[in-house]
Amino acid sequence: MKIDDLNKEQQEAVLQTDGPILILAGAGSGKTRVLTTKIAYLIEDIGISPYNVLAITFTNKAAKEMSERLYHMIGEVSKKVQVSTFHSFGLKILRENCNVLGYKSNFVIMDSDDTLTVIKKILRNLDLDPKQYNPNAIRNKISGCKNELISPDEYQKYAISEFEEVVLKVYRKYQETLFKNNSIDFDDLLILPIKLFRESPSILQKYQERFQYILIDEYQDTNEAQYILTKMISAKYKNICCVGDNDQSIYSFRGANYRNILNFEKDYQNAKIIKLEQNYRSTTNILDAANEVIKNNRERKDKNLWSNKGEGDKISYFRAFNERDEAFYVVREIKKLLNQGINYQDIAVLYRTNAQSRNMEEELLKDNIPYRVVGSFYFYSRKEIKDLIAYLRLIHNTDDNVSLLRVINTPKRGIGLKTIDNLTLKADSMNVSLFDAIDSGKELEFKNLINDLKKLSVDLTLTELVDKILDVTGIRKEYEDEKTLEADIRIENLEEFKSITKSFEEREGVISLEDFLLEISLVSDVNEYKDDRNRISLMTVHSVKGLEFDYVFIIGLEEGIFPHINSLMDNLELEEERRLCYVALTRAKKKLYLVNARTRTIYGKESSNPPSRFIGEINEDLLNKEFKDDPENLPKVNKEEYFYQEDVDYKVGDFVYHEVFGQGKVVEVTNTLISIAFKHPYGIKKLMKNHKSIKKI
Repeated sequence: MKIDDLNKEQQEAVLQTDGPILILAGAGSGKTRVLTTKIAYLIEDIGISPYNVLAITFTNKAAKEMSERLYHMIGEVSKKVQVSTFHSFGLKILRENCNVLGYKSNFVIMDSDDTLTVIKKILRNLDLDPKQYNPNAIRNKISGCKNELISPDEYQKYAISEFEEVVLKVYRKYQETLFKNNSIDFDDLLILPIKLFRESPSILQKYQERFQYILIDEYQDTNEAQYILTKMISAKYKNICCVGDNDQSIYSFRGANYRNILNFEKDYQNAKIIKLEQNYRSTTNILDAANEVIKNNRERKDKNLWSNKGEGDKISYFRAFNERDEAFYVVREIKKLLNQGINYQDIAVLYRTNAQSRNMEEELLKDNIPYRVVGSFYFYSRKEIKDLIAYLRLIHNTDDNVSLLRVINTPKRGIGLKTIDNLTLKADSMNVSLFDAIDSGKELEFKNLINDLKKLSVDLTLTELVDKILDVTGIRKEYEDEKTLEADIRIENLEEFKSITKSFEEREGVISLEDFLLEISLVSDVNEYKDDRNRISLMTVHSVKGLEFDYVFIIGLEEGIFPHINSLMDNLELEEERRLCYVALTRAKKKLYLVNARTRTIYGKESSNPPSRFIGEINEDLLNKEFKDDPENLPKVNKEEYFYQEDVDYKVGDFVYHEVFGQGKVVEVTNTLISIAFKHPYGIKKLMKNHKSIKKI
């Protein structure tokens, strides 16, 4: 196998074949190439049977890419190598041994929707109200337990609250139901092979003999179950090669444990550590910035990315007036790039939360610049936003049958398809709208709800009306009860809709609901671009991992946004935010733009946030700074904030207590002001240092 075109460290990683090896592969350092070359080297040069090689990665796409690369390198023999995801590998083991665990060979794998159906049925059988005990929240809790290898009996030790007691009851019944129906869920694809190996050492030994050389990609993203499964399979020969980057571990919300990669040397004695630090993607300025940010994390293995691509352009840093000015700046710079002949597909705009895409989408639409929202729906195409707009349309026009049908049972209020069919027949026979045909049942409760909102809309502002809809319809509560990341994102998007109404009110003064609906219909009804190949990419930082672009804009770099408000009280979560920033920075190949705003209306509230600490961690020599000093956009200080208490010395990281906002954490200190991060919904507040309402704790 030819390895002359690999660098020295890459060659070392390929040639080291026996014993435990950890390849710390920095961003853009060619890890996939090293992995595939190593497998080819094992087979062609060392003479290892492809039958004895196991390569595991995280996504079907990555597994397919690895298989294709291997085929181009060594031909047909590559098809005998077991290249798979963790879950497909688990499925292979179960298919070959299901009878040992008491399952029949025709077992069924349930998807997440099937799982939800089973949980809802169990709740009904237990006489538990799904409105009080959210099925999605229960499903996610059970899934989390399984991935941490916590059985119902073990979970009983942790079940303290009423909700946890319900989860325990459902968890037990759920496991019984699955087994009784010869079914397994997605999590069982990892859990059951571990159970099998623990109960049948001879079967484990068979797989240890079969897979004598094991290669694991993206090791920093392994959860507890994947970690245990890996250790069990590799325990005999210990010819395990794990590739990953602790600085790119950004999926703790999915159960990934970055400490798995940090503890590799403890788990495998005499482990060989090889660092891949040469980056083949980015210019030196970009890498220096990324190195300076990530070195502030304590929980990491040290490495330093470098490149021979030259210094490149300095990083542009722009501090805008507000979020509209931020979007305008980004589009202005994009147009400059397009005028230079740069392709749309070579440009990406990254942000921390989905809700931030809206301003960018609207600004790009104004200039007719094609874009795609990666890993999510366009803002106005999201289900929760469509539901909210349908409520607004129905309040404005109760004859709108389409909007009524969309929300009459959203959130669920016991109005089924049969009821709707009967209502439709009745409305047709009377030649009236569905709304007018309603005269009884739960539908009448819904009708009264809409009529009440219609009356309130006369005296409420648009923003107040949206808030009222979210409360009285139960939309907000439904997502809050769900207690999932997806539900949190939906809440953020609904709250961000209030920024749209607030923006209209500030621009137009008093605006009617009719005018507002007409205005947003011009934006929300734009056809999505069908050509996926040549468009600007908009995406969250979580979605961009594994991708690269010549030109990258990172927007919203403010305390409370990036790093996210939820991380400011917890150092471990803050370190994950910094890893997210590192991932974002290292996506850029030629030019990087860092952007934030002095003031921002987000979730319908205006706030004045200090710049992200991550910008402050970058050497100023690497930055080209551009600021807009507009006095009208500086934070306003309330008159009462001039009442002082005894002089107190504050430092970043201090905890304080505010008589209205509760406990908070100091994130910025100036001569006279301190910026304090409070929990949702208050966010970051800028207060006089010695204001009487705050006390250091």
